Amino acid sequence: MKRKQLNRYYLFSCIGVLAASYYPLSMGVRVITDMIVDGTVLKENYPKYIIPYTPICLAILLGVLIMPLYMKLFKRLALLGGSVTAAGAFFMLETLFEQKVVVTTAETVTRLEDWQMFMCYIPPEGWGETVTTYKTQTAVDILMGNYNPAFKLHFYIISVVLILSILNCLYGFGQMIKSGEKKRFKSLILQSVCSLAFLGLCILACFTAFWRDGNIQVSPLSAALMTVFFILLGITVGIFVGSFLLEKRKLISVWLPAIVSSAMTFLMYIGEMILLHGHLYSFGRGFIFNSIPKIVLAPVDLLIIVASGGITALIFTWLNRKKFK
Repeated sequence: MKRKQLNRYYLFSCIGVLAASYYPLSMGVRVITDMIVDGTVLKENYPKYIIPYTPICLAILLGVLIMPLYMKLFKRLALLGGSVTAAGAFFMLETLFEQKVVVTTAETVTRLEDWQMFMCYIPPEGWGETVTTYKTQTAVDILMGNYNPAFKLHFYIISVVLILSILNCLYGFGQMIKSGEKKRFKSLILQSVCSLAFLGLCILACFTAFWRDGNIQVSPLSAALMTVFFILLGITVGIFVGSFLLEKRKLISVWLPAIVSSAMTFLMYIGEMILLHGHLYSFGRGFIFNSIPKIVLAPVDLLIIVASGGITALIFTWLNRKKFK
């Protein structure tokens, strides 16, 4: 009976991931077709954000396809094996796309990695403009500069978080069906909700850039969305870690996931600071929004980092409440 349930779950997982990946995979096929036929991809034919989302989808799909094999070979370590394989596939595919795909504009011919950085500087509706006319020109030239691989740190953080958190859900529920152990059930449900919400925010950011207009000081709507994005990123990672530490002593099962959550949010700020040449987006005016001298972060940024860990701590205090009674 369990074998049939596991086979059915595996089939639905493959179909679900494939269906959810339709758009990113079709983008990849379109770009590869253009490269084979024309040797380049014209700017007007370039699909939005082929990287990192096409490699992410291919990596997750690979992770799901090998799930039965890894469950048989590695037992409880199947997720570890699947995650390492999927993450390795992601970085290999990401590098391949960046290095081999060429985008042609009216002015230049450039590799995909450089074109992707160009799109980081401007919102989707500004893609038809040149960088020199875009509103990001400031006294310190914040959003300009030569390409640097370190700019992609935030892309890599987001990509790895999505791969690990989604595979954690898929493998976790599969292991639960196989073993009948339901200790991680609630944490996996929360992981699924956070992963889908975070993925939704990532997709929204792709197509709207959270409505940033190029200024270092963003609108209240953009500030609110970025705040939720940063906090949810940390919580998603915190739940991933905490789901393996349930029913242990409080320092391990509650505070360790909370610390990891805040650390990941802080790391995302580091990625943003690298992208913006040592600056961060400002969420408003006044003391709470002004950078603290010598550390770049504003008080509101510190609150966001702490909030990420605090919410994670509350979640795992609730999940471990029976242990702490």
